[in-house]
Amino acid sequence: MPVGALTLAGIEHAARDRLPPEIWDFIEGGSGAERTLTANREVFGHYALRPRTLVDVSACDPALTLLGAPLRIPLGIAPMAYHRLVDPEGETATARAAGAAGALLVAGMFASRTLEEIAAAATGPLWLQLYWLRRRDALTALVERAEAAGFRALVLTVDAPRIGRRLRDLRNGFAVPPTVRAVNLDETLMSASHRATDGGSGIAEHAREQFDPTLSWSDLAWLRERTRLPLVLKGVLTAEDARLAVEHGVDALLVSNHGGRQLDGALPALTALPEVVDAVPAELPVLLDGGVRTGTDVAVALALGARAVLIGRPALWGLAVDGEAGVHRVLRLLHEELDHTLALLGRPRLVDLGRDALARWPRPVG
Repeated sequence: MPVGALTLAGIEHAARDRLPPEIWDFIEGGSGAERTLTANREVFGHYALRPRTLVDVSACDPALTLLGAPLRIPLGIAPMAYHRLVDPEGETATARAAGAAGALLVAGMFASRTLEEIAAAATGPLWLQLYWLRRRDALTALVERAEAAGFRALVLTVDAPRIGRRLRDLRNGFAVPPTVRAVNLDETLMSASHRATDGGSGIAEHAREQFDPTLSWSDLAWLRERTRLPLVLKGVLTAEDARLAVEHGVDALLVSNHGGRQLDGALPALTALPEVVDAVPAELPVLLDGGVRTGTDVAVALALGARAVLIGRPALWGLAVDGEAGVHRVLRLLHEELDHTLALLGRPRLVDLGRDALARWPRPVG
């Protein structure tokens, strides 16, 4: 691990130095002018903390239970495709690191290791993310395999009827190299993702061929009929959709704008979080994904009502730099920073964190 790895920024810089430019752009890039990508990070700076004093903070406790599973920290790794793009072990290394840290792992539908391999490596809670494919038989098969392997929930991505216009990938003519595959799906479903084109993207071409843009609320019943697993919706940014999710029996929500990779100009995830939290019953878990880079960011999201927080790109930075140990270092840094923030904030338990812990950051003078 590099000397500068006292923060996630140090790990980020080391990862960029190690990865080919087109792989780095695929991981880091957003859609359009990347306004939402940038705003996801910047919006955390809009909040100041209101510390309490003369509180016993000798033992801070960030543990929680999420959909019936215990976690030592309110952190998880968001679903991302093709971890083997940055490390030969791929998702199995990520799974071991998440389990060792006491964190959640949401495996991506386009994982480059099998569901069974990931489950065998995992020692903590494991969820599976799904896109809605035109081939419903392929979805059914994945759900059945996930249940059999011990996955604890399904996470349906609902903000991707088509892939956002990711200019970095288009400029690079990016395609997934043939040595890396989405091994949990038939290769006939994935062939377009490996086709590089001038001014095009294999990822975008694959989405046009395989993603079903007709997905609607009524389709959730079809998925419910095929699984006993809890259903989480990923990509909800409005109170209107949050209320509809409750009406359709969803078990949890993940407030996310796909890391700024879908609709450019969409609300930053943290900005959308309070209205989603306020629109659902208190017992329904709401998670946040987008822009988290420090333990203080985690505390801000929890204070605004998130039950837990997911990270995406930072996990891949750690994986690129030092495999399993690198991912574990990322999670440990966030854990240490969160513990430090809770202590100095005078709110040692997660139940102590509420919106009264925050204030809007003062406007700069002059």
